[in-house]
Amino acid sequence: MRALTAMTMLLAATAAHAEWPQADPRPAFHFAPQRNWMNDPNGLVYYDGEYHLFFQYNPHGDRWGHMNWGHAVSRDLTTWQELPVAIPETEVMAFSGSAVIDWKNTSGFGKGGKPPMVAIYTGFDPKTRNQSQYVAYSNDRGRTFTPYGKVIDIGSTEFRDPKVFWHAPTRRWVMVVVKAAEKKAAFYSSADLKQWTHESDFGPTASSHSVNWECPDHFELPIDKGRPGETRWVLNVSQGDGGLDNGSAGQWFVGAFDGHRFTLEPGWPEAPHWADEGADFYAAQSWNEVPDGRRIWIGWATNLRYASNIPTYPARGIMTMPRALSLRREGTDWRIAQAPVREIEQYRGPARHIADLRLGASPKALDLAESVDMTVTIEALKATQVALTLTDAAGYQLVIGYTPATREVFVDRTRSGPHFHDAFAARHIATLPPGDGPMTMRLLVDRSIVELYAADGTRTITDRFFRGRGPLRWEASSQGGEALIRKLDAWQLRPK
Repeated sequence: MRALTAMTMLLAATAAHAEWPQADPRPAFHFAPQRNWMNDPNGLVYYDGEYHLFFQYNPHGDRWGHMNWGHAVSRDLTTWQELPVAIPETEVMAFSGSAVIDWKNTSGFGKGGKPPMVAIYTGFDPKTRNQSQYVAYSNDRGRTFTPYGKVIDIGSTEFRDPKVFWHAPTRRWVMVVVKAAEKKAAFYSSADLKQWTHESDFGPTASSHSVNWECPDHFELPIDKGRPGETRWVLNVSQGDGGLDNGSAGQWFVGAFDGHRFTLEPGWPEAPHWADEGADFYAAQSWNEVPDGRRIWIGWATNLRYASNIPTYPARGIMTMPRALSLRREGTDWRIAQAPVREIEQYRGPARHIADLRLGASPKALDLAESVDMTVTIEALKATQVALTLTDAAGYQLVIGYTPATREVFVDRTRSGPHFHDAFAARHIATLPPGDGPMTMRLLVDRSIVELYAADGTRTITDRFFRGRGPLRWEASSQGGEALIRKLDAWQLRPK
């Protein structure tokens, strides 16, 4: 097959993508770059009134490659201003990592009495495929970075994604970074962000059957409804496959951390604890320095199996809504509770309220927007299933529902848009804790993504979906008997 000229390829790509903006309109309140490829969130830090969202970015096209750190800032975690590339590709690609504010200027990078923003990231050498940890620093609020250079190199092609934070009890910086193929999280410590000492490794564990671990995060959480002041440490790792639907996913562990070693909670079960029970929540990272003490994370809303094939143009990749976290006991087990950050509520339009809507097999129209924040309480009565359905003009459907007999909420995207990858069509479920009576869930729907929160946020399902043409319309129905929407409150979201 003869080679295409650059112009021919451009024209072919344009023709192939011509209908995509209609099929996948830009999200209203989820971050997406203006164009090109985006993956993992990086360098999440708050400083001087701004939340920084750096991210893996290819400025040259809409497929993975030429990794740079893209950059966006927000004052409220909902509306984002995209900025120029912050850390460009050089002789190494700038892979994933984190950022800190060096308040004590332990690194010596600060100027004029102001602390530097320090980025710690993996440098990937495309010639040798070596992965090692690099440092760069900024004295202008993250707009530009000065390279310092390599700080850790163990001669590995699978050593990446450092998460760094200040550990007050030991008065040291701590880094957790993965030995990816070994499925180990390695802990290092430093007094100055430049010289690092290996402390310990955690893993592999019986619960991980993936090809690798990636993008670790490590933080302390208070136990919600526990004894005052009681906390545990959470270690979250992303894994390239072997998730709930055999795709990529994140799993987390609870334990203790003394600045040197992470130790699992006694009796921790072998069954994996998933960060999300949908397909599209990967590489989650949390912000450092959140001023009110909340632990907030965000994920890349895709799955590694089909990320390069998602039918969007001119950008490929979006983030989830930032989520505030807490830790809860559930019997003898543990759950992370997640909730969309409260800042989103200031962008709610006029409320749409529905009460005591009786449902049957014939769908009832719901006058709701395509970008909506909704809380719905369902009383199943005699129904075997209750469904909220989004349908486009081409007949493609996304179904969000509840199965009372099994206490399952679900997102069914088996018919949501034209086929683009064999692994995409699926039905994802989350099983609620035992109980009876009405079930309440919160939904964030934003044109091509749904985030479902149930059981006070201890169950979440995040899924992308696509469509053919025309606007989405909402309907509600039940199967097997009547059901009742006891209460529905919905707000169209209109970020400025």
